[in-house]
Amino acid sequence: SVDCSFSQGVCDWKQDADDDFDWNPADRDRGDGYYMAVPAFVGHKKDMGRLKLLLTDLKPKSSYCLIFSYRLAGERVGKLRVFLANKKNAPVWEQNKGKDERWRTGKIEIFQGAETTNSVTFESERGKGKTGEIGVDNVILISGLCPED
Repeated sequence: SVDCSFSQGVCDWKQDADDDFDWNPADRDRGDGYYMAVPAFVGHKKDMGRLKLLLTDLKPKSSYCLIFSYRLAGERVGKLRVFLANKKNAPVWEQNKGKDERWRTGKIEIFQGAETTNSVTFESERGKGKTGEIGVDNVILISGLCPED
């Protein structure tokens, strides 16, 4: 498994230069490292911020599972979507409302055909809300199918 978390991960993360705002590091409550966040008040409604995970060594014709923690805290905070590079137009995962402020786990299966996925993009779309944030943390890539809960 490959640890792509932000504090001590080995993965290559890039901010998208063509979006409206950047994701920023935010300190974890317990003080052990940080996560990436977009506060609700950044930008205008419908603005987008994209954080890209570059994947270089994925083998063709194999499966991987991307597991991550996410949080949508606050009223009308916006949307969090995940895109795979080889399926540009449609998100493979989307969440637009948190039931509460708790962190949850997202899982995405990545099937490598002959053409491999070379990046995963976490996209935050700004909502109408003025408080709260969208956060992503503990990103891990494991080979094989995603485990059942």
